[in-house]
Amino acid sequence: MDFEAGIRQLKRDLNAVILAHYYQESEIQDVADFVGDSLALAQQAEQTKADVIVFCGVHFMAETAKILNPDKLVLLPDLDAGCSLSDRCPPGPFKAFRERHPDHFVVTYVNSSAAVKALSDVIVTSSNAVKIVARVPADRKILFAPDQHLGRYVMKQTGRDMVLWPGACMVHELFSEKKLVQLKVEHPDADVIAHPECEAPVLAQAHFIGSTKQLLEHTVTSAKQEFIVVTEAGIIHQMQLRSPGKTFIPAPPDNGCACNECPHMRLNTMEKLYRCMRDQTPRLDLPPALRQAAYAPLKRMLEWS
Repeated sequence: MDFEAGIRQLKRDLNAVILAHYYQESEIQDVADFVGDSLALAQQAEQTKADVIVFCGVHFMAETAKILNPDKLVLLPDLDAGCSLSDRCPPGPFKAFRERHPDHFVVTYVNSSAAVKALSDVIVTSSNAVKIVARVPADRKILFAPDQHLGRYVMKQTGRDMVLWPGACMVHELFSEKKLVQLKVEHPDADVIAHPECEAPVLAQAHFIGSTKQLLEHTVTSAKQEFIVVTEAGIIHQMQLRSPGKTFIPAPPDNGCACNECPHMRLNTMEKLYRCMRDQTPRLDLPPALRQAAYAPLKRMLEWS
């Protein structure tokens, strides 16, 4: 079956918008109306006039769209497309963690569940975390969750001390400093570009650190012709589209697996995307009270951005 043609027809029939993260497979990126990072996708979800939002990403991203659009139908091709970082920060233990620091302003990374967002003061993405933390009043103590590596990077950039939840992304924590150094020797003219979810020794080898969107923009504007990309390999598709004459080398993990690809993101396929639109399921729904509690810190992020 021609899934692409079917998806485009269903999009017209449903008055739907397809939002896709940079880490989705290339075919899904190509059929999407908008491809972006977490911040840009949240902004698009907030602004859309479509009746149906089809979110090709992971569960917390679809939750974000539903928080911002309670009256719209939000579809996710695979409801099991989770997030290792979000899964490592369950609401119950996080609530207890927050209660141990009652005077702290809670800054929570968007890679978290709606229930954890509801316990937060403001949400951040890798694009705006430094900017938003810098806006927190200097006399306020800060609790940052759930990514400890992003938290340490933000601390270094802002000079703010923060209490960190000990979470990490399963993809970004597997990049090997040793293999990255070897790759730099093999490609001495390449720029090493890395996502701030990576561990500090890996970030120390990078020439440029930024969110997925910032990494993409850097490859477009840089005079360099070769890049070693230290993040999920799905972003390379957009890099190749934007700069077809340049070379992009995915950084290797510390073992022989394809661990630079997020297994959760890759659960979504063109067939699942077609079927979820055709059947209008799986749907992402949230209890009204939870949605309202999670809306305030998310809205604050969008305003501060």
